[in-house]
Amino acid sequence: MRGLLYIIAVILVIGWVFGFFFNHAGNIIHALLVIAIIALLLGVIRRA
Repeated sequence: MRGLLYIIAVILVIGWVFGFFFNHAGNIIHALLVIAIIALLLGVIRRA
């Protein structure tokens, strides 16, 4: 499960980077970044 969270977080961060440079999706891109950070934090908290 932990590996899946990291994969999802990486995909979301990559999506955010593409959206940041191409800026077609607007505020949805920033929501992707927030979701990715939450996924990473959940992985860190569950590991501890």
